[in-house]
Amino acid sequence: MLLEVCVDDAPGLAEAVAGGADRVELCAALGVGGLTPSPGLMEVAAGCGVPCYPMIRPRPGDFCFDAAEVAVMRADIRAARAAGLGGVVLGAERGGRLDLGVLADLVAEAEGMDLTLHRVIDLMADVEAAVEMAVALGFRRMLSSGGARVAHEGVARLGVMMRAARGRLSVMPGSGVTVQTWPLLAGLGVREVHASCAVGLGAKADAFGFVTGAERRCDRGRVAGLKAVLG
Repeated sequence: MLLEVCVDDAPGLAEAVAGGADRVELCAALGVGGLTPSPGLMEVAAGCGVPCYPMIRPRPGDFCFDAAEVAVMRADIRAARAAGLGGVVLGAERGGRLDLGVLADLVAEAEGMDLTLHRVIDLMADVEAAVEMAVALGFRRMLSSGGARVAHEGVARLGVMMRAARGRLSVMPGSGVTVQTWPLLAGLGVREVHASCAVGLGAKADAFGFVTGAERRCDRGRVAGLKAVLG
């Protein structure tokens, strides 16, 4: 079982590696679901010893991107390639369907790189059609909570996705995956799992908004603990 851990800073990256993560999803701003990490963090991650795939998402909010945003995303993919990273995490939608035009452009930019479809899949009206499109585009996996707030509440839809995928891509449960919730997901028969393994930093909010009090960071002990129960 492969464990992917999401991080959004260099200390969190070091914790994920020390705890035994098999792969890292590299982000900025996990508090808003993850944004594209800086080129500097990408360069640091390239030398960490485990595969690191950056999120390619230029802003918070929805996943409907215009031409200018697509240009930014393509440049970010080139930055990931230049840093030596072997894969990227992508997603785009319009009207409750995957945006085939935007995704085809991004996939073309990422030619030769490993491709993960992020939790945009959880917004799809027809998840089976979305799985077919993801396969056709060349995605090797999709990250999903099964359309629920947390993955263990979306087990039924995750099962639908796995049956639709028929082994052509990996369905990777993510959101709220912990040592405690894993037994509720174990029966799915998945090959890889996504988790933050984060703890609160305990910082007090300040009047300027530089610190909100909600900051979290990956913890090596939580990574090791989850890795142990995954087997």
